[in-house]
Amino acid sequence: MSDCERLPGRLTTGLTWAVLLLGLWLWGREVTEARPGPAAPSAGDPAAVVRPPETALPPAAKPWRQALPRRIDIPRLGVRAPVVARGLDAEGAIDPPPFGQPGVVGWYAGGVKPGAPGAALLVGHVDTETRPAVFHGLGTLARGETIRVVRDDGKVAEFTVDDVEVVRRDRFDARRAYGSRRPGRAELRLITCGGTYDPVAHGYTANVIVSAYLTGAAV
Repeated sequence: MSDCERLPGRLTTGLTWAVLLLGLWLWGREVTEARPGPAAPSAGDPAAVVRPPETALPPAAKPWRQALPRRIDIPRLGVRAPVVARGLDAEGAIDPPPFGQPGVVGWYAGGVKPGAPGAALLVGHVDTETRPAVFHGLGTLARGETIRVVRDDGKVAEFTVDDVEVVRRDRFDARRAYGSRRPGRAELRLITCGGTYDPVAHGYTANVIVSAYLTGAAV
């Protein structure tokens, strides 16, 4: 189960950190191989998989050497956000970006670096109590669109979106969410809340999961 929880008086988190731990546990074993707020995310049917008509996609590029992510750019959404490394908190769950920094994206530093083989995991808030946050428009991305990650080696990795899903909490699959879709590729996974906000459960009803893969270097 995935449960995007909203802490009273705090910003809405971008994803369920307790469930993320399950995904990382699976990942560590084998998967790396394999309120309505003023600006609720436009995610549509939370049980749906967002798949527009098939778009011809470029071939995957050979994975790069390891380097730390510094910034993520999503041109179509106007996102140009700093990326910070995040670890695990005292309870063993991923420590998300600080609540007071809704424009910051968190990268799980215990996993894959963007551009290296495997699935690099990035998470972000969808909104605050007063305005949209960094990943507010994530569910509107489409197959074939571009995501760029600026790395500390000076390279800009360009990823192409190949799948956008809105997954209901009771259908959340940690293996699919956090694991590589195709062995040997350098992949990127962006995750935030989706569906609708449930004031009784104090959380969103779904997750938006964007999958992309390395297709080259931005010029």
